[in-house]
Amino acid sequence: MMDNDLNLPSKEETEASVQIFKAFGNETRYKILYLLFEKQLTVNEITKAIGMTQSAVSHQLKILRQTGLVSSTRDGQHVYYTLADNHIIMIFKQVKEHINED
Repeated sequence: MMDNDLNLPSKEETEASVQIFKAFGNETRYKILYLLFEKQLTVNEITKAIGMTQSAVSHQLKILRQTGLVSSTRDGQHVYYTLADNHIIMIFKQVKEHINED
């Protein structure tokens, strides 16, 4: 017997949520997000920190921008990447708290 009080999210909400979890589920993208949790960075700074090619980092940043997790701003010739909003910061804080629980 099904309980009529149970509700599933809409198809659109489910798809968007799954895409966000997929972005977090990739080790390289997680490292990039973690770095951006600390401060805004350029592609070159991210590349040096995680030891990947600029093209590989740029590809991952594109995915992160498409999922709305990362935003970018241009300052002259430099493009700075940052977490898109406080929701992403809260996710990181909660994951860190969860991992460090006794």
